[in-house]
Amino acid sequence: MLINFFNFLLYITEGLGHVGVMILMAIESSFIPMPSEIIVPPAAYLASLGKMNIFLIIIMGTLGSLIGAIFNYIIGYYLGRIAVYKLSDHKFAKLFLINRTKLEKAENYFIRNANSATFIGRLIPVIRQLISIPAGFCKMNFVSFVLYTTLGSFIWVSILAILGYFLGSKEETRIKYYREISLILLSLGVLYFYFKILRKRKN
Repeated sequence: MLINFFNFLLYITEGLGHVGVMILMAIESSFIPMPSEIIVPPAAYLASLGKMNIFLIIIMGTLGSLIGAIFNYIIGYYLGRIAVYKLSDHKFAKLFLINRTKLEKAENYFIRNANSATFIGRLIPVIRQLISIPAGFCKMNFVSFVLYTTLGSFIWVSILAILGYFLGSKEETRIKYYREISLILLSLGVLYFYFKILRKRKN
């Protein structure tokens, strides 16, 4: 079953080429659910066979991730903030202990930690697709957003590309390593923010 699915992905990826990797990663990085582990590794495996270029895959994958992230940033910037602040003024928001003052405090907290949150968020599955929305919502500096999104995306795409290049044909082994790496990155992210909050409380 896994072999048939992997062969199907290889067929689709080979037909789309490097530009296809960019387009699919842009979709994956937006709010549309599409796991990156079914996009980059098959392309990287084709690169190990000499049918694609591994460096172009990483570059195009990173570029696609950035494009999708910018799309989410724009949504958060122009739509999310207005909608959420309007909801915070509604009487039903009080039932959930939400008000404009608390919302402003939460927004300011994200702004102070926006760079690290954006960078680390890009390395954690599921969160990586969503982190761009609060970045736009809080009006994070766009240049900083692009920089840290690109760095985080480059690392993530590189990890997937390496797994696909060396373990592309070994589906179960690749999935095992992917899960372990994802768990490690998630743990490191949680520890980072835990110690950061702890340090602020001490100060």
